[in-house]
Amino acid sequence: MPVGSRLGGAPGLEARSIAWRTEPVTTKDRAMDDTSFEPARRGRTRLPSGRFLGWSEQGPEHGAPVLFFGGAGTSSALSMRREDVERAGVRLVAVDRPGLGASDPLAGRTLADWVEDVRDFVIARALGSPAIVAFSQGAPFGIACAADEIGRSLVIVSGTDELAAPHLAELLVPDVRGIVQRVARDPEGAEAFFRGMTPAMMRQMVLAMIGDADRAVYADPAFDAAYRRALDEGFAQGGEGYARDTVLAFGAWPFDLGRISMPVSLWYGAEDTSPVHSPDLGASLAHRIPSARRTVIDAAGGAILWTHGEAILAAI
Repeated sequence: MPVGSRLGGAPGLEARSIAWRTEPVTTKDRAMDDTSFEPARRGRTRLPSGRFLGWSEQGPEHGAPVLFFGGAGTSSALSMRREDVERAGVRLVAVDRPGLGASDPLAGRTLADWVEDVRDFVIARALGSPAIVAFSQGAPFGIACAADEIGRSLVIVSGTDELAAPHLAELLVPDVRGIVQRVARDPEGAEAFFRGMTPAMMRQMVLAMIGDADRAVYADPAFDAAYRRALDEGFAQGGEGYARDTVLAFGAWPFDLGRISMPVSLWYGAEDTSPVHSPDLGASLAHRIPSARRTVIDAAGGAILWTHGEAILAAI
């Protein structure tokens, strides 16, 4: 799909003015090493329900708290680059969703269940009112929290859109449209199918989706090792956690985006080729969320979390 059409948004939404900018946000070409993604602290926190949520932290322990919700199938071991987090002076707390990483499973969980888990987690860890950064498939989980007024602000990076929304249907590639239809028609069957995913299959699927703008990141040995580790941890309990996440992400979202009042920042790379991110690079999301500000970075892809993390954190 030509980038120009993706920047314009879904049909019927073009006339509404939104606050967004396309600009060449630059970052230094910094080499990654074995410590670039190594968490400073890891642990598990018990919720009032008796379940545990696993987590990994970067940055100073007494820095301003920022929650991080990661992408599809990964554990909290892979969040943002350590040097970006330390430079920003924030305490980045990545949280494993139920059934992923070190978090206990919760059969049949909903986005509302995640909101309550995060609310309890924030209280248990004494995090106050944190900002939230949600990447890729973590986006609906971050938006669910914003819709329930958890946190002080939300940052969506290369986020999955509400792919089941009717106005996006004609922008979806056929395979993604088919998944949306299958989830709507038979969510239990779709979830059973998704349970067959493995770390190796997930990695190959993502590598097949990325474009030239992202290849250098995914080919970097340090990043590849961190990504493999996060996938291995993410699927350590099997495919159930990933499967439930995917059904929730591809289904209709049960909240009103128009009622979100906290500041929301949407970050996308103009060369993001992933068909399961936002098909219009967040244009319609920016229309639907009154408080949203959208940034599209020229000559960047879906990996802006790791190529432009310093700028993203500076904007919180």
